[in-house]
Amino acid sequence: MRLLFLGDVVGRSGRDGVAERLPGIIERYKFDFVVINGENASHGRGLTEPHFHGLRDAGADIVTLGDHAFDQRDTLSYIERENSLIRPINMPQGTPGRGAMFVEGRNGHRVLVINALGRVFMGPVDDPFRAVEAAVAACPLGEQADAIIVDFHTEATSEIQGMGFYMDGRVSLVVGTHTHIPTSDQRILKGGTALMADAGMCGDFDSIIGVDPEEPLNRFLTGIANGRFTPAEGEATLCGVAVETDPRTGLAAKVLPVRIGGTLAQALPEF
Repeated sequence: MRLLFLGDVVGRSGRDGVAERLPGIIERYKFDFVVINGENASHGRGLTEPHFHGLRDAGADIVTLGDHAFDQRDTLSYIERENSLIRPINMPQGTPGRGAMFVEGRNGHRVLVINALGRVFMGPVDDPFRAVEAAVAACPLGEQADAIIVDFHTEATSEIQGMGFYMDGRVSLVVGTHTHIPTSDQRILKGGTALMADAGMCGDFDSIIGVDPEEPLNRFLTGIANGRFTPAEGEATLCGVAVETDPRTGLAAKVLPVRIGGTLAQALPEF
């Protein structure tokens, strides 16, 4: 099967880019399942319910979150009734929502998607490695699941790579989100798991990680906040990773970077 994962959607630019381009991408490359990280989609922080539905309408089968999961207050309520929206699995017990979801894709494939939050340079959360391992053990690849995707939302590329090696041979894809910068290290590990340290963002790269440069630059120069961060609103580049799996095992047979539109060098998922 063919999987598409798109990195953090940032503001209006990212939302518009996804809405305009994703349906055609799915059709052209025959993707069976699409996951999008939406934790920065609403004004750069969190995800409102209307914006969540916009990502779903564009073609996302599952929308993941991250450290800004509940920055938009309505997420606390609507996440409980939306089975296609997941937050990090290793948030404290009692946090609304769920951290993993087992769903059927558009062509009948059964896919487990897990969202986890890193601990290196991040706030205190439960052990992401053990939490992901437990979710996979409850729904093993090649038995219940035709594919398993892990969105590991963290600052440190080393921690993401650690998760890849830890889960090698047990999941289809481990991909990092959060830094908004796409890495060029996509590869298939020895056990058959595809790994990419960061998918990048869906947003305007004429910016500082998706934000209009003025206020971040002011803070770098003065150390004093002069206003809010405002998402840049130029044309978005959709960044992510595409994986083709082995139908016998659910492990990766091919992994390709995705960069479409905007200012970055283009990378089309030509299978």
